[in-house]
Amino acid sequence: MRSGIQIRSDYTGEELRRLARGNDEADQTRRLLAVAVILDGGSRGEAARTGGVGLQVIRDWVLRFNARGPEGLKTRKAPGKAPILSDDQRAALAGAVEAGPRPYLDGVVRWRLSDLALWLNDEFGVSISPDTVGRELRAMGYAKLTARPQHHAQDEEAILAFKKTSATLSRRSA
Repeated sequence: MRSGIQIRSDYTGEELRRLARGNDEADQTRRLLAVAVILDGGSRGEAARTGGVGLQVIRDWVLRFNARGPEGLKTRKAPGKAPILSDDQRAALAGAVEAGPRPYLDGVVRWRLSDLALWLNDEFGVSISPDTVGRELRAMGYAKLTARPQHHAQDEEAILAFKKTSATLSRRSA
């Protein structure tokens, strides 16, 4: 049978217990107390019972303690998923949105999310869904704005005449 991983000896069990007493983080306190059992000559099984975990977890805690001391026993935040777009790509996306599309190059007269997704794929080789493009734009402070549609042959005089007659009709019916 192999011997266990050696534990660093620059701390004593009493020092770790003192650190645990002054600690506000419950999980780190539990880990400190479990490692203190080992430093005081207890078995890894006793340390596992003290920490309420299995032997493999105790091994992981010892490795973390050996690498970084008591700081290594703090609860770490999971790194999470890496962002899809880098900061440079976000800046380029913002620049493209601000500048607007170039119809002769981009083939569109206004940006849609699907167009921006294709543009990102063409520019950076990033495969991204239109929904994700929308989330990225909202996170950067952009909102969807659409101009009110207007017919190309709209007659301003006809609009004014309609408004005048509609107002008189609504007054008469009241």
